[in-house]
Amino acid sequence: MAHFAYQWCRRAPLLAPDTDARLPPIWCREARLTQSDDIKISEDRRDALRYALGIGSGAALAATMATPASAQAQADNTLDRIRASKVLRIAVLPGELPYFNKDLATGTWSGFSIEMANDLAKLLDVKLEYVESTYGNSILDLQANKIDLGFALNPTPQRALVVDFTNLVFPHPFGAMLKKGLEAKTWADINKPEVKIAVDVGSANEAVARRFAPNATIKSLKSRDEVMLEMSSGRVDCVVNALVLGLTAIAKNPNLGTYKILASPSVTIASGTAVRREADKRWRDFLSVWIDYNRGIGQMREWFVKGLGLAGVKPEDVPVELSI
Repeated sequence: MAHFAYQWCRRAPLLAPDTDARLPPIWCREARLTQSDDIKISEDRRDALRYALGIGSGAALAATMATPASAQAQADNTLDRIRASKVLRIAVLPGELPYFNKDLATGTWSGFSIEMANDLAKLLDVKLEYVESTYGNSILDLQANKIDLGFALNPTPQRALVVDFTNLVFPHPFGAMLKKGLEAKTWADINKPEVKIAVDVGSANEAVARRFAPNATIKSLKSRDEVMLEMSSGRVDCVVNALVLGLTAIAKNPNLGTYKILASPSVTIASGTAVRREADKRWRDFLSVWIDYNRGIGQMREWFVKGLGLAGVKPEDVPVELSI
């Protein structure tokens, strides 16, 4: 049995919804696994999920034999095909840190999404097949049956018309890169005429800035590079963007300042995984259970922080309020 080391921590008071009242501080007990338990925990996770899938179980075999017509009808189900072929096909996106990174010298892939894929491959006892793609083409590749799984995709109403999405991997938060000396915790703190904000035109970053900081002086620029140049030259006070963009930019150039997730309200965009739409939902449902399980035990955050490390982001620079 795994052993835990506990320590007490005091979380900061939270704002009650739609009020200025602060809720009482929350005391919690944090558990840390000892290093000697890592292998045992990993084995237990795989065994538990194998059992849930019915891999190799007599019950699963009996159910298949009892309904041969149904089994034949579902022969093209993604989960059945993966287990029969022993191959899991995934889309990989060159240069999209922290999700994907390809070593050009060795051809080896790494990153947050690759950590997830490797765990799935071990669980299902299959090999990974990489299909190079882009965010937009990942949806087309699913529809064309070129891949079985697309990572790091934002579930949008338009995409949901043609593919299925699993449960949320994590809510990707928005905030701001703040110049040194500027303090901000909420959108109201930068929603002032004297605060100059840079965003890339036509992006989600611009939409968020104009909605939640409409009173600020907003400069819309053609590209992210121009936005960062404005920030590094001191011509603006902050840059509104999503967490990954902010953290990786500051990791490359610490002189850009610090990154803060802004609250009141919390603004996020969902990050998830997509699968091909099919009548049998077992593949999608299995992935949703697998995602929820690994989020619950803190594994997703560990993989995410490891992926950010490939972009030079230190673990201590990842905001503790990030929910993953």
